[in-house]
Amino acid sequence: MTASPAVESNRRPQENDWRLLLRLTPYATRNKPLLITSLALLIPLSIAGAVQPLIIGQAISFLREEKTWAFLQDMPLGQGLNILTGLLLGTILIRLAFNALQGYLVQRVGQEITANIRNDLFRHVTALAADFFDRTPVGRLVTRLTSDVEALGDVFSTGAVGIISDVVYILVITITVFTIQWQLATLLILMFLPITALIIYFQDQYRNANYRSREELSALNSMLQENVAGINIVQLFRRENFNNNLFRNINQRYLKQIDQTIFYESAVSATLEWISLVAIAGILALGGTLVLGDNLNFGTLSAFILYAQRLFEPLRQFAEKFTLLQTGFTGVERITELLNEPINIQDLEASQQRQLSVETQQKNVAGEICFENVYFGYKEDELVLRNLDFTIRSGEKVALVGPTGAGKSSIIRLLCRLYEPTSGRILIDGIDIKELSQNELRRHVGVILQENFLFAGDVKDNITLGEHYPFEAIKEAAEITNVNEFIEGLPQGYDTPLRERGNNLSGGQKQLLAFARVAIRDPRILVLDEATASLDVGTEALIQDALSHILEDRTAIIIAHRLSTIRDVDRILVLKQGELIESGSHEDLIEQGGLYASLYQLQMMEQK
Repeated sequence: MTASPAVESNRRPQENDWRLLLRLTPYATRNKPLLITSLALLIPLSIAGAVQPLIIGQAISFLREEKTWAFLQDMPLGQGLNILTGLLLGTILIRLAFNALQGYLVQRVGQEITANIRNDLFRHVTALAADFFDRTPVGRLVTRLTSDVEALGDVFSTGAVGIISDVVYILVITITVFTIQWQLATLLILMFLPITALIIYFQDQYRNANYRSREELSALNSMLQENVAGINIVQLFRRENFNNNLFRNINQRYLKQIDQTIFYESAVSATLEWISLVAIAGILALGGTLVLGDNLNFGTLSAFILYAQRLFEPLRQFAEKFTLLQTGFTGVERITELLNEPINIQDLEASQQRQLSVETQQKNVAGEICFENVYFGYKEDELVLRNLDFTIRSGEKVALVGPTGAGKSSIIRLLCRLYEPTSGRILIDGIDIKELSQNELRRHVGVILQENFLFAGDVKDNITLGEHYPFEAIKEAAEITNVNEFIEGLPQGYDTPLRERGNNLSGGQKQLLAFARVAIRDPRILVLDEATASLDVGTEALIQDALSHILEDRTAIIIAHRLSTIRDVDRILVLKQGELIESGSHEDLIEQGGLYASLYQLQMMEQK
């Protein structure tokens, strides 16, 4: 077990905020009626909010018998105040009702965006080639599919629409104050200039710190996932203290980055509070001078003080949204990186795809495998397979033999198209596997590994794996592979729930289910990668009997370290350092006295 890998990069991709928002637009427009309604409600909300200070200012002027609206001039005091109170109450009710409705609609659209992006992201990740998962920690993927996606939803519901709402509100207030008194209105607008510069600066600093903190969180999750998955090794080898120290170091790095995000978040909030107070002081100073010069009445000055508060209120709200907004932008960046990860193994266009013909699917005909000058490496400069050139005839049983690292499992991965050859071709029944869809290819190639993965669900679902088969077919597959008796002995038979990874079954029982899983699909090519290595003697006897039925009239590739189990195959291919060095039957290879003969003699000596 190794320590969790360090964070890949502490520098975030430099992406404009508006371009990030545009990436969400296709998701937002999937539900246009809700989106348009939520945006349309911003207009009455903003107008109602902008009118309120004006009504209060008119009430003060009316009480002081200063200049007011024309319809109030000759009206009795009580009646005028009742009318102004009714107008103010009406605006309050409008804001209460529309604000609740608009908030609900925005949150609903935001959750739909989140769900759609999560679906697309999961679909993209599961389509990526195996080499991506070789270099990407599981915890990193989990972070992006969970917390990053959740943060992304806030960009729309709390961020994008919130910004539009604030902008509309500021524009309505700006137009209103300029129609009332241009000197005070100009003073208010000028106060926006330093705020804008400071917000842009703190925004960029916060985003960088937040990106680094999310990367450290990915490393933290990777370390956690690795330790939980390997808890048996951790405890057996007394590695708890060592791993605790590793985890503590990663946790401290994460804490350090979080401290920076808190600092910039607090700086934005404090700056906005300070400048808003300066703006109100400026209004009082300039407004007081105008009042003393009889160029302004108290009602208008009172309205401007309220407008100063209202004008800076959206910016205060922005400070409160700042963390969610920037965290969401970071989530968009990180998710975009993942969505931009190329899908290296893709099917051809439907019109260019080929299918294994009905004739080649008939027994004793289908299943020929041909490797033509195949080279392959997990890294470009490190080849693990070199110039493989061989043919496995239809119905032939072939074993792959060689020391550890010879390339046996790599051949299987190439045949199943989990990886692409660096050069050369792989053909099934004369058709390049690149010309087959992945579904078509894997429908004809059944693979049984040494350790098979079981999903949470019942026994029946772990045999069908989401495909639709009648129960009779499921039971028949179980009977062929000698697992029916053990399944029916379970508490609920085929409906017995399995825990995560099938932890309520033994290793042998898991392997038996894997055989049934392949048998029900009736593949033309069967691959056994150390499939019986983890079985006890009794279970292996059942499997060997089942194999005699499954292997009939099928092409088979068998990887086995115990050479005694492959003596009866038609041909043995011997690999060394990625090259095919020997080929023949067991007896032929023993007579040749090469690598296979040496390996066989060593195993016989060990058994004795």
